Amino acid sequence: MPFKKPEILSPAGGWDCARAAVENGADAIYFGTTSFNARARANNFAPEELPDLMAYLHRRGVRGYLTFNTLVFQDELDEAREVLRTAIVAGVDAAIVQDVGICAVIREISPDFPIHASTQMTVTSSHGVKQAKELGASLVVLARENSVTEIEAIQKQTAAEGTQLPLETFVHGALCVAYSGQCLTSESLGGRSANRGQCAQSCRLPYELLVDGQKVEMGDKQFLLSPQDLAAIEVVPDLIVAGVSSFKIEGRLKTPQYVAAITRAYRAAVDDCHAALEAGKTLAEAQKIARTLRHHDTYTLEMSFSRGLYTGWMKGNDNQKLAHARFGKKRGALVGEVVEAIPHRDGVLITLAPNAAAHLKAGDGVVFGLEGADTENEDGGFLRTVDFDTETAEGAKESIVRFGEGVIEFNRIAPGMKVYKTKDAQLDRQLDATWKFAGEGGDPNYRRPVWFTVAGRAGEPVRVSLRDGEGHAVSGTSEVMLAPAAKSALDDAKLADQLGRLGGTPFALGGVDAAGLATGLFLPTSVLNNLRRDLCDRLLALRAEPPKWVMRGTNAPPAKNPHGPEARAANGRDAHATLIPFVRHVAQAEAAFAAGATALYFDPENPKDFRQAGEIAETFRQLAGKPVELFLAPPRVFKHGEEWILKQVEQSVAKGRADGVLARNAAHIQSFAGKFRLRGDFSLNVANARTAAFYLGKGLESVTASYDLNATQLDALIGAMDPAKLELTIHQHMPMFHMEHCVFCAFMSSGKDYHDCGRPCESHTVHLRDRYGMEHQLKADAGCRNTLYNAKAQSGAEHVPHLLGLGIRRLRVEFMDETPEVVAATLDRYSRLTNGEISGRQLWEELKLKNQLGVTRGTMNVVE
Repeated sequence: MPFKKPEILSPAGGWDCARAAVENGADAIYFGTTSFNARARANNFAPEELPDLMAYLHRRGVRGYLTFNTLVFQDELDEAREVLRTAIVAGVDAAIVQDVGICAVIREISPDFPIHASTQMTVTSSHGVKQAKELGASLVVLARENSVTEIEAIQKQTAAEGTQLPLETFVHGALCVAYSGQCLTSESLGGRSANRGQCAQSCRLPYELLVDGQKVEMGDKQFLLSPQDLAAIEVVPDLIVAGVSSFKIEGRLKTPQYVAAITRAYRAAVDDCHAALEAGKTLAEAQKIARTLRHHDTYTLEMSFSRGLYTGWMKGNDNQKLAHARFGKKRGALVGEVVEAIPHRDGVLITLAPNAAAHLKAGDGVVFGLEGADTENEDGGFLRTVDFDTETAEGAKESIVRFGEGVIEFNRIAPGMKVYKTKDAQLDRQLDATWKFAGEGGDPNYRRPVWFTVAGRAGEPVRVSLRDGEGHAVSGTSEVMLAPAAKSALDDAKLADQLGRLGGTPFALGGVDAAGLATGLFLPTSVLNNLRRDLCDRLLALRAEPPKWVMRGTNAPPAKNPHGPEARAANGRDAHATLIPFVRHVAQAEAAFAAGATALYFDPENPKDFRQAGEIAETFRQLAGKPVELFLAPPRVFKHGEEWILKQVEQSVAKGRADGVLARNAAHIQSFAGKFRLRGDFSLNVANARTAAFYLGKGLESVTASYDLNATQLDALIGAMDPAKLELTIHQHMPMFHMEHCVFCAFMSSGKDYHDCGRPCESHTVHLRDRYGMEHQLKADAGCRNTLYNAKAQSGAEHVPHLLGLGIRRLRVEFMDETPEVVAATLDRYSRLTNGEISGRQLWEELKLKNQLGVTRGTMNVVE
């Protein structure tokens, strides 16, 4: 059977990286402009550079995708439209989009401009693919946490439903420990949102493990949340067979040398493995080819950037291997181990790792690893000399590596320390040579095939056409007529020789079709050469023309919001605010209902508790003699194979034990819409009214505002939609990392996943203590995914009177493990606040001092 050859998609944080990608075989690059991209620290392209960038890429047969992969706030929509229009006019081939509302904005601007659903959309199942298709996407970037088996399940399900889209998956680079689009750590700890391109990489920091209040000694394992880097070369054949359309390389903050090395490695892997499969080789034979390539490229991959290389979640979940926890920064290649420091010789005696001698030389950079300790203060430097002059009794090689005077603090170098090579100037020069002097002013390093067709008869001009396999074709005729050959007639070999002289162009000869050329004819070589040069120039010019996407006008006035300030002023404040407790334990639910709650969200760690909470709600309905609403909250992420969890929820609602579902993803909406009442959780990332309108159009009663919004941004959102349809969380322990990585399994068991871990999450309370002494609670949900919650609860109490004045009527108060007494007391304070009996500041100070909840003002404050 034929196999689709996947695209190689490389990162470009600037012009040098773009050239490095092109010259090493990338089929496409992805890049950001000065706003709305998830790598704000990259050397992003200015909008005015996009036409030149796209013309350069298209001449080389490479596509360019704009990363528009952040949430967009309501007051930024006009700016977003301008950026998008600029990109579309410049000929960008697609936009990679996170924000659901932006998909609607793009379709208003252009009905045919391609949309790629970003990994920030957290697509983990066929439901996410279906939603992306409804939004107008033409490709979906899957979550990094999807395995090959899960990708195959998504393909099978979407094919059966008629909702299939091309799939893209990451194959190399840094792994975020949290689900992309669901990480609020930077926002929670420092007001720097990962959903806005400002990730502070808190996952790469050390944490202490506290179990039931006691610190667990972890030895050299302190980087508990830092996964190894993804390296999926060995599963390239599996992904090809699974039908993945695009292989994405992470790294818009990386160097051109990294881009060159990784692009080149995956170019070879895709070409060789695809060719083997097309030739009828078995998957096992193609996997052997991939493993050989992986072994061959290991050193280059490690030196380009490596925190350790692993297949990530591609082969399934193995929590013992995902995060080795010994360091969270670049290491490079392991070259040896310290025997002793020799200060008087400015050197260190090391035992070399096997084959390391071939990779260690003067000018290399090395570091002496402080694994599991303060890796920010490691010793290392560039080698002045390397002496290979000793061999141990066991046959291992020893060497003295010497540094410049004062480079190393030798009193900190201890026997047994690992020695890593972090810099190889020679390798960097080799990688630079692949792109620095190629293409512009020099012969391209990477060429793409083109095909000639030649036709004609004696007494007529020769007709030559040139096509590139991407839909571009040009043709021309000679001024000189074909004539009978006296000696050397035009034949296949002669035509291939003359037309294949493509030096100085980005083309390689794919073939010559001369079936339409009569035999025994002659044409001067110079005529063929001139035709070839002219056709190549015209083909390059044709390729450089931007795609002609349909553009719509911009003169339509903005629609008037029927729920704007005037309408709210006319309605006054006749509606009373509803406090909605969010609880995780049955005892908390009892306390909340007893305290007078009329609506409740319940998120149990054990799905079997759904039934018990429903029974409690029914009891309080009877006792109170008034409606009491219970909404069940299934796990935040859904994958195929977890339908049993949704079944538990469905049974509880269907039998009247609950009133509806707090929908957290596309699977929940598609599974329950039209059956039960639905409300949208914060994980839907509602940051603007366009996103809100999409989900409300799916039958949701309300949506919860994104936690990325500060007070000013909330005001803008509220002013653009019906505030009665918007819910705000005003008290919570912010959910920071939401992870497939299970800390319980990895560091409290020897198992690799829930099948053999012994489920320590069910019998222990676990916190992770950060560098500042804050103890953040870790919880596992029904899908065995972990969430780390901020140690301090945060409150938006001071904003509540203002929010009520804007028409907000649904205010959520979330609890973690608070006792029933604290739940009741907290709800009482918030009830008094909404009734105007106390001020927000009084509530904040009272909770902090009297109940010791550690409440902070939180991220709702205005951020300058």
